[in-house]
Amino acid sequence: MCLPMGAQEYGMNQGNCGGSAAHSPASAPTGLRCLHLPGWLDSDAAHWQAHWWQRPGHEKLEQADWQWPRRGDWMARLDEALLAPDPRPVLLIAHSLGCQLVAAWAEHSAHSTRVAGALLVAPPDTERPDMPPQLHNWRPMRRSRLPFPALAVISSDDPYCDPGRARGLCADWGAEVVEAGARGHLNAASGLGDWPEGLALLERLVAQVSRRG
Repeated sequence: MCLPMGAQEYGMNQGNCGGSAAHSPASAPTGLRCLHLPGWLDSDAAHWQAHWWQRPGHEKLEQADWQWPRRGDWMARLDEALLAPDPRPVLLIAHSLGCQLVAAWAEHSAHSTRVAGALLVAPPDTERPDMPPQLHNWRPMRRSRLPFPALAVISSDDPYCDPGRARGLCADWGAEVVEAGARGHLNAASGLGDWPEGLALLERLVAQVSRRG
C-alpha cells in the first residue's frame, strides 16, 4: 500500500518513541529500544536523526568506517549491537544506506527476531550506474521480504533513487510506503529539522508493533 504524506497521517497518539509535533519529547515506549542506522558518511548535526537520537530511549549505531562502508562489516556491527545484554525488542530507524543495511542484515542474520519493526527513510538505489565506487559492494541490493513490520518514507525527487524504483524495492521488502512529496533525500539538506511528521510516522509504527503483541 502506498499513501501520500498528508495531514491525515499524523493523528496518532498511541505508543510514543520520542514524541511528535503534538507531544513533548518523551522516552521510548516501555519495552522498546530505538536504534538509529545512519547512511553513508553518517548523519550530521542538522539531520533529523541527530535530533532524534538525543531523545531518551534512542541510540545511534556507530560504524568503524563511514567513508568506505563494507556491507559485511556493517551487518556484523548491527548483529553485535543487537546481541548486547538488553532484552528489549528493537525498533530500527534507518536512513539512506541504513535501509539497505536493514535488508541485507535481515536476510542473513539469525537474530532478526530481536527486531520489532523498522522505519526506513529514503532507501537509495545502490545498483544505479552513477553510484560512487564506495557503494559498489552494496550490489546487488537485497530484496527478501523483511521478517518484521516496516514503514518506508520516499521522496518524489530523491537524487539517489527514482520513486518508481523505490516503490518496487519497498514492495519486495513488504514495507508500507508513505510518499513525502518533493523532499530530496530526506536529510539535512531537506530542511526537516526535528521532522515532526516523521515522529508521527514512528508513533504509527510503534502502534502497529504494539497491536502485534
